Amino acid sequence: MKKILVMCGTGIATSTVVANRIKEYLNKQGLGNNVSISHASISEKMSSLDDYDIILSTTVVPAGIKDKVISAVPLLTGVNAEQVYQEIAKRVKEQ
Repeated sequence: MKKILVMCGTGIATSTVVANRIKEYLNKQGLGNNVSISHASISEKMSSLDDYDIILSTTVVPAGIKDKVISAVPLLTGVNAEQVYQEIAKRVKEQ
């Protein structure tokens, strides 16, 4: 099972919306049972990022973790959202 973390500035509204959209998309793709999705603020999870397989953020992240993080902004704006969804699905399917 892949562990997905969605982060935003406060870990309340924005990350919840994105997490729900990801869950809905993965369910439609038949991948919903393969993931565990959490949401939080960046400051809450900085020390435990290695616990997650896929990390998405709707806000700026520290330079040291940029390579690990997928921007989730398109899932809010709709611009290039399909590309982000496909990247998430690809990573969920990876062994």
